[in-house]
Formats: sequence, structure tokens, C-alpha cells
Amino acid sequence: MRLAALLLLAASSLTLAAPTAAQEKRPDNAKSHKDAMIAEVDQAWVKPPVEEASAVSKGTATVRGVKIPYTATAGTLTIRDDDGKPTASLFYTAYTKDGGGNRPVSFFYNGGPGSPTVWLHMGSFAPVRVQTSDPVYVAPSQYALRPNPDSLIDKTDLVFIDAIGAGWSRPLGDKAGKDFWGVDQDADAFARAIMRYVAKNNRWTSPKVLFGESYGTLRSGAVGALLEQRGMSLDGIVLLSTILNYGVRQPGYDQNSMILFPTYAATAWYHNRLPERPASLEQFLDQVRAFVAGPYASALAKGDAIGPDEARQVAEQMAKFTGLSVDYLLRARLRVTLGHFQTELLRDRGLATGRLDTRYLLNVADANADSPDDDPANTAITGAYIASFQDYAARTLGYKTDMPYKQSARDSSFDWDWRHRAPGDRGPQPAPNTAVDLAFTMRTNPHMKVLFLNGYYDAATPFYSTEYDAAHLGLTPELRRNIAFKYYQSGHMVYLNPQALTQMHDDLAAWYDTAAKR
Repeated sequence: MRLAALLLLAASSLTLAAPTAAQEKRPDNAKSHKDAMIAEVDQAWVKPPVEEASAVSKGTATVRGVKIPYTATAGTLTIRDDDGKPTASLFYTAYTKDGGGNRPVSFFYNGGPGSPTVWLHMGSFAPVRVQTSDPVYVAPSQYALRPNPDSLIDKTDLVFIDAIGAGWSRPLGDKAGKDFWGVDQDADAFARAIMRYVAKNNRWTSPKVLFGESYGTLRSGAVGALLEQRGMSLDGIVLLSTILNYGVRQPGYDQNSMILFPTYAATAWYHNRLPERPASLEQFLDQVRAFVAGPYASALAKGDAIGPDEARQVAEQMAKFTGLSVDYLLRARLRVTLGHFQTELLRDRGLATGRLDTRYLLNVADANADSPDDDPANTAITGAYIASFQDYAARTLGYKTDMPYKQSARDSSFDWDWRHRAPGDRGPQPAPNTAVDLAFTMRTNPHMKVLFLNGYYDAATPFYSTEYDAAHLGLTPELRRNIAFKYYQSGHMVYLNPQALTQMHDDLAAWYDTAAKR
């Protein structure tokens, strides 16, 4: 109300100034009074800080029975162009073990593109996490932030960074969101922010790891290459729920049908829709992978030239793996889109499955719909995460600002530039594939390790797509040994499942002992 009143008064003063001056000479202090009001309005307008801000607090985490004292720093990193001009202020929260010495430091970010890193921060490996019991909607009365016994503070210092235009990260000066909203623009900003944190905190000789989720994995491919080219070599990259290549999602590419199919099978297994349900999901999926790489790939490659007998044979096998009817699969020409699968699998129950996590279910308004009108895996946890973070930032971290915390950068001006120029490319890719960048970085730095973390029920970034991309990096057998995979009975945000989070922590702890240890 104070700001609105000041704006009204300032506007009124500006409107009345000219006519009044024509009638009589105004007192000398009138202009100074008007200028003072305008200055006060300008000061009341919340702007991102050019001078880096920080709030420092102390805490203790208990991981696997060991108490770990740490320092939490919530603040901003100012990135600058090559001439030193400030271009953006990025909000971050860092957790560093007290007396930890030259231990690993890991940089975390979510995807979107355009998402803040509230999900990884509040759900995965920070010393605290939002309490979830998946796969269910978290009611407001159940919002709770608890100590995280699966925090990675036992193995690495943690730095969570918000993308520009999301959370509390904003452009500076004459820069606007559009200057950062693109594959290469975004990667450059994150590379500069990481280098700024390292320089500011003198972490140049510490082992360094990138940890991206979803679009953040595509970002990691590009950021890793940029850092390598700018003189900062990484010890490892962790990719959670991976998408490296958007090109295969264009219409007419049968690869998208192939990479989704094992996730369809896992979903049918989970919801007990198979004609014969095997006891072991893992063994079942081995059979599915063999089918996809063999008969299914061959059938799709024939396109419309496939014969009716072969099409029926393949549809019958697909039905055994997914629980969908043979007739439905034939009408779909053996190619089932994700939206169609989500609504068809449990249509007789009036339910649709989630996209980010197909274990979550949605009561549909239209039982004949060809795709769901919402993603229950997303809406189930958003309120709990945003509310918990806002309270935690103010009460515990002590970071206070009048800047609105943006749940997403995707406003009316958001227009992402999907072009990408990978190392060695003569021209930009129209659809990004940073697997090229990842392969470049692995060949340049043969000591860097890569870990892929996958949820079986993730239909947004299917695990079989990750396996396919990793198998086509063009690496030598020696370099391929630097890649590892881990799988969990969870979805896109693996950490929503408390049991999967515990397993993932232990997998990562073992990986850090070999990948990021001096």
C-alpha cells in the first residue's frame, strides 16, 4: 500500500506541475519535494543486488549415525561478462562441512528449463528435506521439514543454484531474461556462476562435481564442456533423470516410441495390468529391452510397409508387456504416444497415470479423453515444497528479501532459444543434443566419471532413452568404463520415495569415494 500511494502521489505531482507553473511561480522546494517522492518510489522498488548478499547460519546433520557440523550460506552470486560488467545475480544456498578441508564441492540445479532449484534443495541431499510419502498428494496439514538422514553432506559440500528468472535469480542492469533464456546462454550463465563461487571461496583445488536433474542434465553436458574449455576440469558429473537429446522427440522419429516402451512396461507392472506379472521388475525389464532392440525396432523401421501378420505378432507381444489390447495397439500403428498411454492403461477405472511419475494417479473428468489434463506427480508436491522453502529460508537460513520467489521463469515473455552449438559444431543444432558436449568432455578429461541415476516410472525422461544416448557417445572401451548406471523404483524425482532416496545416497556415497577423492 505504501508503494502504491507513493506512485500515485508522484504521478499526480508530475501531472499538475505544468499547469500550476503557468498560473504562478511555485515555491523553490516544490521540485525538490517531487524529486524526493520519486526517489523514495525508486528505492522502494525491489531490485536484485549487484553487490553479493549472504546470510550465514550454522547447523548439524546426522548421517548414518555420524554428526556433521556445517555452515549454511544463502546468498547471491554476481556474474559478469568478459569486460567485468555485471549481468545477473544468481541465488544459491551452500552447505559446507565445518573443518572439512579440501573436500569435494558439488553444484546442484533443476531443469525446466526455467525452474528454480527448490526441488533438489528441499527434496534430495541437503541437511533438511520436505517430508513425503509417495505416491500421494501432500495435504497442507502435512507440510513438514525434517532433518535429512540421507544428506550428502557426509561426502561433499553442496551448492544449490537457481536459474536466472526463477527463484531469487534475476538479470542485472540492461540485461533481461531473454538474454539468458536459451541452451547456450543458460549454460554460459551457470558456468560463470560456478566459476564465481569457486573463485570467491578459493575452491580451485577441490574435487568438483556437477549434479543436474531433468533439463539440468542437458545443461550439465554443455556446462561441463564450457568449464573444461575455460580451464576448470571436473571430477564427475551426476545426471538424475536424464535428457541429453531433444532431436528424437520431433514428429516422425520412431526412436521416441522405442525409448518410452520400457517405461510403459514398468508402469503396467506396477499397476498390475499385465496378463502374467513376473515377480522381478528388473528381470522383466531385461526381456522388454531385448524386445525393443530386436523385433520392435525392426517393425518400426519398416513403417507403413510392415505386413499385417508381422504387425499383429508384434502387437501381441506389446500387449503382454503393457496390458494394452492388441486391437488398440494395431489402431495406434504400434506407436503409442505418452498421453494416450497415460489415459488408456487404467481407462476402465476412470484414472490416468502421471508423467513425471507414472505411479501417481489422476481422477479424470472425461473418461474418453485422449490425454490427461494435469500431471498428478507434479501438483501433489508443489505446495509443500514452495511453502517449506519460503519458511526455511526466512526462519533458519536468515535470508530475507522483498524480491518475489518465482516458482518458474515461464512468464508471458519466456521464449526459450533451443539452438545449441556443441564443441566442434560448424553450425548450431536446431534441437539440442549435449551428448556431443559430454562425449567431448570425457575424451578431453579421461579421468572424469559420469553417473546416471534413473527412475523406472519416469515417463518424462525415460531410462531407456538414457541408456540409448550413453551407448552412442562414440567412446573407447576405456572411457566407457567411466560411466555407471543406477536404477530406482521411483519416478522423475527419485527422492520423493524415501526408500529410494536412502538407496540413492548409498550409491552416491560409494561413487564419490572413487570419482571425487584426492
